[in-house]
Amino acid sequence: MTEEALVRMALKARENAYAPYSRFSVGAALLCGGGAVYTGCNIESASYPCGLCAERTALGKAVSEGQRDFVMLAVAGSSRELCTPCGMCRQLLYEFAPALIVLCANDAGDYERCTLGDLLPRGFGGASML
Repeated sequence: MTEEALVRMALKARENAYAPYSRFSVGAALLCGGGAVYTGCNIESASYPCGLCAERTALGKAVSEGQRDFVMLAVAGSSRELCTPCGMCRQLLYEFAPALIVLCANDAGDYERCTLGDLLPRGFGGASML
């Protein structure tokens, strides 16, 4: 799977977002070690803490299907700015894949490649707890 293909999948997943409050749609595509890809979109709620980010939606789908080996994540927002995972998503992703490659994309599909460690230096949990 190419980086560009994964970004396109995140952009496509973004189309399913439910974002009536922020009007900021986000899509994510999570590539697993065996080649499977799980997508997700943000799902908002009038009670803000109940909402889900696209990254956590994709991760939840993957984990619920037995996946634990994550290689790369693409996240695409609905603005010209690059979309990065929020702090809560960074922490949850770190739990499973501290070395995860993250592709942060904008609405046009332009993206920047970084690692989860770049986004969450000195993260807590995961392998550091063993």
